[in-house]
Amino acid sequence: MKTQAINAPDAPAVAGGYAQALQVEGVQRWLFVSGQIPETPEGDIPEGFEAQAALAWRNVMAQLRAAGMDASHLVKVTTFLASREHTLANRVARQQALGAHAPALTVIITGIFDSRWLLEIEAIAAA
Repeated sequence: MKTQAINAPDAPAVAGGYAQALQVEGVQRWLFVSGQIPETPEGDIPEGFEAQAALAWRNVMAQLRAAGMDASHLVKVTTFLASREHTLANRVARQQALGAHAPALTVIITGIFDSRWLLEIEAIAAA
């Protein structure tokens, strides 16, 4: 698989950590990761956005590993935030999880299924 970030010069520049568009070639497998929540397998939900974001990203990575993939296979990530106040902390958590990898990205401020969750992350990966 080969990816190439596309950031059109006549559209707004990215704010960091993602591509405006991501061209993908030579894909043999797609993985659609349902919304991953900030909950442990035992049902524990940590307090605070940073802890919840780290856990939600760990859950995304667990799904990737189960499919024989890693963060470099992510081509699209959608993050649902319970509040706009978490925008900057969300960016930091994403960059910690993904490093220099920059998939296409959308962040949506919305009500979330469980009011204890401060975010949920869904993703698409390709190999």
